[in-house]
Amino acid sequence: MPTDPMVSDAMPRGSLQASSEPGRRWVEFAQIDNVRDLGGLPVRGGGTTRFGVVFRSSTLQQATEADLSRLTGSLGLRTVIDLRLPDEVEREGYGLIAGADVRIANLPIRKSPQSSLAARDLVPDKTRVNLTELYGRLLAGSGAHIVESVRLIIDPARHSVLFHCAAGKDRTGVLAAVLLDAVGVHPEAIAHDYAQTNERMHRVRERLNGLASYQGLPPADTGILAVTPDVMRGFLDNLHAEHGGAAEWLLANGLSGTELDRLRRALIEP
Repeated sequence: MPTDPMVSDAMPRGSLQASSEPGRRWVEFAQIDNVRDLGGLPVRGGGTTRFGVVFRSSTLQQATEADLSRLTGSLGLRTVIDLRLPDEVEREGYGLIAGADVRIANLPIRKSPQSSLAARDLVPDKTRVNLTELYGRLLAGSGAHIVESVRLIIDPARHSVLFHCAAGKDRTGVLAAVLLDAVGVHPEAIAHDYAQTNERMHRVRERLNGLASYQGLPPADTGILAVTPDVMRGFLDNLHAEHGGAAEWLLANGLSGTELDRLRRALIEP
């Protein structure tokens, strides 16, 4: 069943600090930035999302041995969903993750299935970009890969799952928003989760700017590196106005009703 319209059961802005448990959601590593658990987020009608099932992250390629040990040990990582474009993967690789006992699924999120495979074409001008519009185009161009990501996430044998792009903000943010909206997480909680990346953006920017695929990034809080909750609010508004919400969008892009129910069971605490 689709989630309720965003206008119903609205959560007041500014009420999410305690309910989203930010201290518990962040996961710290030596050489991986912007990692947090999708658990602890409030769901319409009561309850919260489940801890320890799905994590969102920036790129994993510089992970240390200790980082890898924590991922595959206490976090129980079994599946990595890599949302980067093929040229990013070819140039930057996976580092130590490539040799770990985890499944890696490269499911690029991009503006259209026929678009260029070059990372630089994702955002031609990194200093000037309408992020809400970009996210809409990424959604429109990535239906098959988002649905395939959901099918990995609903399989208990694949838990825990971590998905990432480069910064862990834009492509990762789109997938996170679809997952959370589809299971009924409050839109304000989704926007708050998205905006938490701002706490790590200076660190993320410094790391990415030293990698071949991402050199020349603007300062943090500028252009493609800006992080504001209004961007995600706009994306969610458009998602509901144009498609009826993420649940309806997933069904229209090939997910079955049974699979949607399994996503809710996977992500929501009973």
